[in-house]
Amino acid sequence: MEAYLHYSLLILLQIAFVVQLYYLWVVQHRFITYKIPQVVYASHQKVSVIICARNEAYNLERNLPFIFNQKGIDYEVVVVNDCSSDQSEEVLRMFQAQYPNLKVVVKEEHPRFKTGKKFAVTLGIKAASHEILVFTDADCKPSSDYWLVNICEHYLHPQTEIVLGFSPYEKKAGFLNKLIRYETFQTALNYFSFSLSGDAYMGVGRNLSYKKSLFFKGKGFAAHMHIPSGDDDLFVNQNATATNTAIEIRPETFMLSEPKLTWLSYWNQKIRHLGAGKLYKASHQKSLSMQAISAISFYAFLIACYILQIEVLIISILVFLRFLAQIFIFYKAMFRLQSKDLIYWALILDFVYYLYLIILSIRGLFRKKIVWK
Repeated sequence: MEAYLHYSLLILLQIAFVVQLYYLWVVQHRFITYKIPQVVYASHQKVSVIICARNEAYNLERNLPFIFNQKGIDYEVVVVNDCSSDQSEEVLRMFQAQYPNLKVVVKEEHPRFKTGKKFAVTLGIKAASHEILVFTDADCKPSSDYWLVNICEHYLHPQTEIVLGFSPYEKKAGFLNKLIRYETFQTALNYFSFSLSGDAYMGVGRNLSYKKSLFFKGKGFAAHMHIPSGDDDLFVNQNATATNTAIEIRPETFMLSEPKLTWLSYWNQKIRHLGAGKLYKASHQKSLSMQAISAISFYAFLIACYILQIEVLIISILVFLRFLAQIFIFYKAMFRLQSKDLIYWALILDFVYYLYLIILSIRGLFRKKIVWK
């Protein structure tokens, strides 16, 4: 019986290892071999930048000037002041006096029920004057003055309707910051890689673009208006095709965000994002679940094999080979996404990352109603 248990654990570990290699060498390998297209700078494009802000006076005052510094393109900025009770109105009025291409949409709270971010985004889209829409948040700032023009380059291809950008968190001291940035890197590596395989499943609303006509053609957020999250990833999941989605990973197009500084605030942020994954297409749920389960299983069976002293040499070789594959893929991907300092922590961060996924998934089973802010 003991021999059967040992044999079963070793076989399961090897299966998890093979699945992990598939995602590394078949799926994520596409990202490191992707050839970034040459910039043409088609300045004739027109675009609407949409920002939804609830009580973001400080961030609006700090970050809007970076948005208005964009060069080489004709654009407007639509800010939806979503039921703010701080000084947002005064800040936006000040910017309107300075920038004629700022359009402010004021959303008042309904006395009988609260509306989420998706309603605010919808109002911003309806108010937008242009076909190309680019979305970001009030607490984000572009890494250069050529963020917009690079994003919009992709629309020179008539079939492009969605552009996925990268929005890293700023580098700060401490392990929490490393974990936040590693999770952001892992998420981006995945959704970029899947997109390059013609199977885009999500995007991040801090740096996302799509056409206004696609929004109305797909009936907006109607299919998932009942959950607070998903204005970005669920929209992409339901509207992306093998040919209509492009990625933009040039460093000058990154949208930088302030990371959470405490474990509690980070935890609360992740709790707010729960729920959207359940509405992904079945094929995406299956593929992403297999990826996560294989990684978690690899660590679980690995620990069990070491404790029971099962073929220590074999499992040590498997660990080394998986780590070697990760380092090869991750280093090149991290170099592209300007996160290469994380490579020295990759082994620890990877384990903690999947441990966190387990805890978050368990917490999700008991979550209460979640609101945007």
